[in-house]
Amino acid sequence: MGLALPLMLLAQGWPTGYGGVMLQGFYWDSYSATKWTRLTAQADELAQYFDLVWIPQSARAKNSTSMGYDPLYWFTNYNSSFGTEAELRTMITTFKQKGIGTIGDVVVNHRGNVSSWVDFPKETYNGVTYQLLSTDICKNDDGGATLTWATNNGYELSANNDTGEGWDGMRDLDHKSENVQTNVKAYLSMLLNDLGYTGFRYDMVKGFSSSYIGMYNSEAQPEFSVGEYWDGNASTVQNWLNGTKVDGKIRSAAFDFPFRYTARDVVNNASKGWTALGGTSLMSSTTYRRYAVTFIENHDTERRSNAAQDPILADTLALNAFMMVMPGTPCVFLKHWIDCKQDIKGMIDVRKAMGIKNTSSFIPYRSNKEYYASITTGSDGRLMVVVGNTNHANILADIDTESWIQVVDGYHYRYYMASSNETPWVDKASGEYEGSVTVRLTAVSDNPEAQLVYTIDGSEPTAGNGTLCASGSTLTISDATTLKVGLLDGGTVTKVITREYTIAKPYDGPTATIYLKDPTVDPHNWTSVYFYAWDSTGDIDDQWPGVKVTADTTIRGSKFYYRTFRVPTSTYKFNVIFNKGGSTGQTVDIMGLNSDHYYELSSTTNKYTVKDITDEMTRDWIAGDVTGDGNVDISDVNAVINIMLGKIQAVDAADVTGDGNVDIGDVNAVINIMLGKN
Repeated sequence: MGLALPLMLLAQGWPTGYGGVMLQGFYWDSYSATKWTRLTAQADELAQYFDLVWIPQSARAKNSTSMGYDPLYWFTNYNSSFGTEAELRTMITTFKQKGIGTIGDVVVNHRGNVSSWVDFPKETYNGVTYQLLSTDICKNDDGGATLTWATNNGYELSANNDTGEGWDGMRDLDHKSENVQTNVKAYLSMLLNDLGYTGFRYDMVKGFSSSYIGMYNSEAQPEFSVGEYWDGNASTVQNWLNGTKVDGKIRSAAFDFPFRYTARDVVNNASKGWTALGGTSLMSSTTYRRYAVTFIENHDTERRSNAAQDPILADTLALNAFMMVMPGTPCVFLKHWIDCKQDIKGMIDVRKAMGIKNTSSFIPYRSNKEYYASITTGSDGRLMVVVGNTNHANILADIDTESWIQVVDGYHYRYYMASSNETPWVDKASGEYEGSVTVRLTAVSDNPEAQLVYTIDGSEPTAGNGTLCASGSTLTISDATTLKVGLLDGGTVTKVITREYTIAKPYDGPTATIYLKDPTVDPHNWTSVYFYAWDSTGDIDDQWPGVKVTADTTIRGSKFYYRTFRVPTSTYKFNVIFNKGGSTGQTVDIMGLNSDHYYELSSTTNKYTVKDITDEMTRDWIAGDVTGDGNVDISDVNAVINIMLGKIQAVDAADVTGDGNVDIGDVNAVINIMLGKN
């Protein structure tokens, strides 16, 4: 009887009063950057901040290189684009040992076929053979195209139509089928009890009735379950949650798409502004916030190199800061973690210090188009977040600085703790910083004269051990340091917090500069120039289209845009795409770079091709050697004349006089060089 209650509670979709944070541990095409071995190597750092990591569907998919959304195998082949089965098991086990639960992407709306439209793999697991049949495919799959093919080739489909939205990419499964249910239940059990997953992220749950999520989770008993019900209407998502009920209890959480779309509109739609952040969402509902998994960006909404998608165009950092101290369970996008790691660490530190849970309460404080301010009450304190124009006079004038004490100040976001929290604070999270890091020490206390005691040798600060300082003091750290800070109260030091800092030396190694000959003039007429870069570990740039490049230089009479990259090792290579900054107008991939290179745009088909003109731009030039053959002779005179007549394309060396024109003066200059007069 002792196990019955915990299992029943675990089956209710998502724990109540949960204070964890989830990481989406991948992005689109992150095959190299998020191999199982790479994620395993990061377990120690991730465990300090994340309680859950969501990874892609991990079995072998239909395509040889795949993000997993074209599932083929369920039981027998776990060698995927992200690694081997052994590497997967090692990662899940390592995460579990560090206190991280692994959330598996479960794709059961549809499934790939082996060779024809209707044949699925036969798999034997634990002595039982599992196989889906043609009669497990929805009758109206593919708008009837599957039925036509099956009839013409002697197969039968299910007598049932799809219970949700269709998708033409693969065969839609009929979840009314007992065989489908048997296969899915066994599959989920294997994920939890054999591979060691903690829970599931169900893909494309609009594709079948939510009642089947309730059925499957009641059977499998995952600790965590979240559905991708992709809809911006909060009522519609709530209806889906209610549809998962078994015995009157909701059996899954849902991604808070209404919140994500609200966040997107705040920064992408200037007419709305920050006041729109108070829009309706799962997170804003006292009834449903327990089941809200909030997020700012994911692999389907991010800007990709080959598709615009639906990205948030600015202030992703501020939006993460807001999300992190609100109810619901925050899910951080991996690209945001990579790009803004120290900021996000600090946000998570604040969330956990205040005891903010998925069921915590909040109240809007003040807002207009310039900013939004809200107050959240956690189990261990109260926190005010201000995002947008954090220097706005109205909001600053209205904050009672005796009752609210600023603890963090980031780009377009600030955190204020209630003075009644009675805690020390350090505004910089643990981690690696380059060169040095300056931290601000704050005493959050009702006593305006409260002081702090800190040590930098890892020892415990006491009234007799450590350095005494006033609130607001700063400390510059230039070496590896264990900083401990406590609040001094009546001769006693309380609530000691610890930060671990490592300091990396500023980069002083070799670099590679990539030059692009000015594409803003005829015949290409680009209005902007962007360089998008990546290497074997993933993106150098956070997202497409990369970095807008405005730095330019003139070399041998031609204007070039340029960008410089680090080359940390002799074997390091990086790759670049030049583009206009939108979803169209980009070059082919330029691969394997680790030294200076010069390019110019060439032909324009589906993508611009480029010509490598590095040799031309870097070789030693001889004045008057227009042809570049190492001599100044009559061929150079003829070359200048032909350029003047428009018979051949101009080259920089033809402007021998350097006056910006190719004319008779250059002909004379070449002749004088030949005669030894110049």
